[in-house]
Amino acid sequence: MRCSWRFRDKEQGKSKKVKGKNGAKRPRDIKERTFRFALEILRLCKELDERPDVGRTLGKQLLRSGTSIGANAEEAQAGQSKADFVSKYAIALKEARETLYWLRLLKESGSLRDGSIDMVIQEADELSRIIGSIIVKAKQGSDDT
Repeated sequence: MRCSWRFRDKEQGKSKKVKGKNGAKRPRDIKERTFRFALEILRLCKELDERPDVGRTLGKQLLRSGTSIGANAEEAQAGQSKADFVSKYAIALKEARETLYWLRLLKESGSLRDGSIDMVIQEADELSRIIGSIIVKAKQGSDDT
């Protein structure tokens, strides 16, 4: 699997990436990162949809939760208040945790034999941690969200 976790820095026009736990480079912008994650989820779900077994049903669950993370992160940016911002990110966190559950279930059940699922599981875990941190900082009144 080729993960393309890149984005363009608007000020400098250069690629900006940071390293994840395994050294893979990821974008710093949460909206771009969740968008790229949703693309990976779509790829996995297309693979699952071609199967007649339980993987197809689980794929539908994964599709709903995995693509919802980025949608809620986008909505949070247009929040009408701090409470609205936190609420949207709280939903994104719940969806990220649900996505992590479905990914782990698919891996352990053998429904997905693609070795790249480990990278997607890791990214779901990292997104959960980042979103949790955003929520904590926002509740503390930090401007670093």
